[in-house]
Amino acid sequence: MQRREFMKKTAIAGVALAAGTSLFGVAGKSTITCKGYAAFDESGELKPWKFQRRAVRENDILFEVKATSICHSDIHTELGHWGKQTYPQVPGHEIVGVVTEIGSKVTKFKVGDRVGVGCMVDNVDVPSLQGKSEQYDANTVFTYGQSYKAEPTGISQGGYSDYFVVHEHFAVHLPDDIDFNHAAPLMCAGITTYSPLMKYQIKKGDNVGVAGIGGLGHLAVKIALSKGANVTAFTTTPSKVKDIQSWGAVAVVVSSPDDLAKFRAKFDYVISTIPYEFDMMPYIAMVKPFGNFTVVGMPVNFSQKIQTLALAATKVNFNASLIGDMKETQEMVDYCAKNKIYPEIEIIKADEINAAWKKVVNKEARYRFVIDPKTF
Repeated sequence: MQRREFMKKTAIAGVALAAGTSLFGVAGKSTITCKGYAAFDESGELKPWKFQRRAVRENDILFEVKATSICHSDIHTELGHWGKQTYPQVPGHEIVGVVTEIGSKVTKFKVGDRVGVGCMVDNVDVPSLQGKSEQYDANTVFTYGQSYKAEPTGISQGGYSDYFVVHEHFAVHLPDDIDFNHAAPLMCAGITTYSPLMKYQIKKGDNVGVAGIGGLGHLAVKIALSKGANVTAFTTTPSKVKDIQSWGAVAVVVSSPDDLAKFRAKFDYVISTIPYEFDMMPYIAMVKPFGNFTVVGMPVNFSQKIQTLALAATKVNFNASLIGDMKETQEMVDYCAKNKIYPEIEIIKADEINAAWKKVVNKEARYRFVIDPKTF
């Protein structure tokens, strides 16, 4: 952009904000000043940042964030592992809070409601989404880092923040019998594992394997156990064994692919939450012929190497899954609250985020870091 053009646009934006309006939002309504933590480059270091969210539109809700948690996806995104990013960028797509304002046409929520938001926030044609999987619609806006003219910053900004604005369609009601800190990780980790486990109808007596026991994996274990499955958890972290056993699963420490040979064709279903590229074939071979192997952990560049002939020889149905739709997300929250499926969490302050990110990368998280928004 030429210097003159930049100065002109900046001046227009300044006039609009001074007049109490949003350049990209609703005329006559003030944008919302928020405090949060943002990435400013691909270094992976987050810093405090004050920024503007759009004014509340007729179908939007504004809520005060009561808890927001750290997903490995936040780290992949801000480090540029999944493509170049626009900065400053506020990550976070596991967000819960209390509604403080609603738009004139909002019907699902009222002020004071407990609410949760995951990986999606808007779509230009919400009515057309009824009965569809919103996460696969080309017009769906994801929670952070997506080009988004409705926002003053030009991109969607995530939930490491004290306030959040979202189209009501992309929010869910939180049951009263789950607290905010335990509800937050369900908004991504919960639905990402719940959706495929329910799709493939995991039931009592099924032999289920879970590969990778982090934020997603530990919830996959708990959900599968709640369905009566016999669950075996595969981890490369010996210190997690006692935790896994306490949940009711069998724990296996994997030091090399050879450790998996004895499990060949044992499982009805295996879900992989491992967020890095790894040798998948020994894991896939653990599934019985015509059983299902689902990938939900997304590695750098979304790429995994698979030997197609070996895959064909296993007769395993190999598939991947992306979060879940909004109907499933509400079902998941209700199910987890009813069955007391709570994530294992550690509550941190905002100035501990960078240290927490390093622990996630080093497999030291137990198992979801939840940020206290009062510390932003």
